[in-house]
Amino acid sequence: MSITVNASPAHTLRLILGDQLNPQHTWFASVDPGVVYVLMEMRQETDYVLHHAQKILAIFAAMRDLARVLKQAGHRVFYLAIDDPGNTQTLPGNLTALLSHHDCKNFEYQSPDEYRLSQQLQSFCAVDLAGLGLSSTEADSDHFYTHRHEAATLFASRKQWLMEYFYRHMRVRQRVLIDGQDKPAGGQWNLDADNRKPWKGTPPEPPDTRPLHDHSALWQTIEAAGVKSFGKPQAAQFRWPLNRPEALHQLDTFIHHVLPHFGDHQDAMSAGHWRLFHSMLSFALNTKMLKPGEVVALAEAAYRSGGAPLGAVEGFIRQILGWREYVRGIYWAQMPGYDQHNALGHDLPLPPWFWTGQTRMRCLQHAIGQSLEHAHAHHIQRLMVIGNFALLMGLEPQALHHWYLGVYIDAFEWVELPNTLGMSQFADGGLLATKPYVSSAAYIDRMSDYCKGCAYDKKQRLGEQACPFNALYWDFFDRHGTRFQHNPRIGMAYRQLEKMPASEREAIRAQALALRARIDHL
Repeated sequence: MSITVNASPAHTLRLILGDQLNPQHTWFASVDPGVVYVLMEMRQETDYVLHHAQKILAIFAAMRDLARVLKQAGHRVFYLAIDDPGNTQTLPGNLTALLSHHDCKNFEYQSPDEYRLSQQLQSFCAVDLAGLGLSSTEADSDHFYTHRHEAATLFASRKQWLMEYFYRHMRVRQRVLIDGQDKPAGGQWNLDADNRKPWKGTPPEPPDTRPLHDHSALWQTIEAAGVKSFGKPQAAQFRWPLNRPEALHQLDTFIHHVLPHFGDHQDAMSAGHWRLFHSMLSFALNTKMLKPGEVVALAEAAYRSGGAPLGAVEGFIRQILGWREYVRGIYWAQMPGYDQHNALGHDLPLPPWFWTGQTRMRCLQHAIGQSLEHAHAHHIQRLMVIGNFALLMGLEPQALHHWYLGVYIDAFEWVELPNTLGMSQFADGGLLATKPYVSSAAYIDRMSDYCKGCAYDKKQRLGEQACPFNALYWDFFDRHGTRFQHNPRIGMAYRQLEKMPASEREAIRAQALALRARIDHL
């Protein structure tokens, strides 16, 4: 596919990145025939980590759809496809050629959300464009509640970053779920403690009403261009939105039919029901088809009208208004260098079954298998199954970061990196999380049906049939006692560890060592 116009001169070239697919951006308020909008499919973006096939398909298909929409609205569009013979497959190379082709004197771009792209474009403008005597302008993406460094400014005078403080600040500033004089609706800021119920089969999982697309031809083009990927492409029955109308339909379905049950079961997991009551909106949000403000407003309206309980609405809004903005603030405050943190010194390679799902541990078999099949897993599967195992086992956090960044359709580094290295792996030493998020098999069994029929015994710590999570859990605290034994949030674990006989603690260490030695065959 190639959407082109004649090569008549233009005064400005505007770049639209693959996660900037907002047709309502202020750029598009009026049509200027002297402005050329450019979208590019590039190996630079498909290859910086190994990506899930559906992630590549979704972004390319959505980019192509936005190009169509803009062209129909009268804008000049140049679309550079992955197989175009003139495609240099790099951002600077393509921009240089296109600026010359259209005889542009000005270059404009929206602020990238990933540090690597921000640095690349700043360097391009400062060196390449300046050498050619061309001007450049960076525009806001018109998406987030906060600017890049706003969270850092907020916490500049405080000893520690805390999401709860940031979240309450945002609630008051945006007047979200606020009653009276800056008081939280219902009298509590955070209802998370009420949102941890397992799912026993009722209410039933709602039907999947996401759009259905056939991207077989696009997938053939991608493969023919030599792009490598993993996971199942599902090209003929593709279920992710291409554009804002489809994303809005998905949002409407969630608000009216799914949100009422989200709160109770947001932490629940089921082998046979991978969506349960999650919104599936993160891809549309992170590519900017949807705006966080409109999503939050509709969720609050559901509570105010009696359409959804406060617990469900508060929990959902906290993820967007609180956590999403907060981790972005962490990312921009800590980059560059945040991606290199490894505070616990973990260095074990990822086992090969991270790319196949072929493990006898039923929880990981399903969580990873689902990720490979759908390019999606919800936050508890990512944090308390896959991430929990990785932290307990001692997998290298950088390798895990690259896997998370590649496998999930909604993963862009600004949001994925703090969640993986900080929240999940404690690799930043506690900059983000106040404790390591680890558990034995007991938590997984309480929140899921994964342990039923598993090859391992959820109650055993030692022996061939013992669930690996159990010995690894106690060994984790034993190995990292110097760092964590005085942490008030996990003191109970150390009190229990101290009560264990020395022989049992030694047996646990030996079991953990044996598990690490045979990790490829668990």
